[in-house]
Amino acid sequence: MNSLVDQLAKYAAYHRDPRNIATHFVGVPIIVLSVFILLSRVHVDVAGIAVSPALLAFLASSIFYFRLSAVYGLVMFVVHGFLMLLAGYFAGLTTLAWLSAGVGIFVVGWIIQFIGHYYEGRKPAFVDDLIGLAIGPLFVVAEFGFLLGLGKQVQADVEAIAGPVRRRMVQA
Repeated sequence: MNSLVDQLAKYAAYHRDPRNIATHFVGVPIIVLSVFILLSRVHVDVAGIAVSPALLAFLASSIFYFRLSAVYGLVMFVVHGFLMLLAGYFAGLTTLAWLSAGVGIFVVGWIIQFIGHYYEGRKPAFVDDLIGLAIGPLFVVAEFGFLLGLGKQVQADVEAIAGPVRRRMVQA
């Protein structure tokens, strides 16, 4: 398994335009939410716990993120935990409302993503490597931390491999 920096740098190489990164701050979380919504409706009770495909995806992704980094894994656990709770609300709606919300949010999220990649001038990372679908949410958390001044060493290591985020030229 590649390291945290290796995974983030590989993904970051497809995301150096600040407009693309900005669209990811919106698009990625709502795509994750939509997937959790769509996977939350069907479940089986195991010892009083509703086990759904969403819960299994949440647990598998949590293990993946914790294996990369305890700190980032904990943040991802909290963020995805919140999205799971929100998805549970949608799963309790009527079938039409649940399905419309899940599919609608999914489509909107991907439209936002493709707008960002238009600015980037490059295809999404997952096209070349499906692990990009799992790294995308982690990338958003890392980039948000970088904006807050956190994870300076991780940021420096990622940028040493992928290059810095491009700064847009302001035209007069």
